[in-house]
Amino acid sequence: MRKVLSRPWAITTLVAALAAAGLGMYWFQPWKLWQDETLHEALPEATAPTTPGGTSTPTPPRILATGDLISHEHTTSGTAKLVRLGDGSHVVRLEGLDTSSGPDLRVWLTDAPVREGRAGWFVFDDGKHLSLGKLKGNKGDQNYPLPTGTDPADYTSVTIWCDRFDVSFGAAELTQA
Repeated sequence: MRKVLSRPWAITTLVAALAAAGLGMYWFQPWKLWQDETLHEALPEATAPTTPGGTSTPTPPRILATGDLISHEHTTSGTAKLVRLGDGSHVVRLEGLDTSSGPDLRVWLTDAPVREGRAGWFVFDDGKHLSLGKLKGNKGDQNYPLPTGTDPADYTSVTIWCDRFDVSFGAAELTQA
């Protein structure tokens, strides 16, 4: 063994193998498959502007569209809802979310159709999509506000999108409530 390791090609090969293993670990982050982060956010409270008489009546949140998450690259379940809040703003709410953790997961609102199986893994970045931010946790209930000026009618689905590998972990077709 000592004789082999004293040769320059053996050292070069060993260094290259270690570098490749390190880069692979960084890129894939396989340990995240066993790490869960659970979050239970409440739906934002209803607010209402004060009228000239000094009174206000909060408007309750209204569900505009909803859909069940289906699995794509990773087993995913839960419900996605598009909700209008009392102040007129909108959020995508994920309830009962259960998916794998992964590197660089995002919540996207898209205009793509949701397809079952492998055919649905890669379609969401083909058309119009809006990143609502990093996935806060791979389990639980979460809210993702839509930027001001976004027309929710332009979007028909929600996906848990892995930005690093350009693949959907799971998605929901939004149907009007």
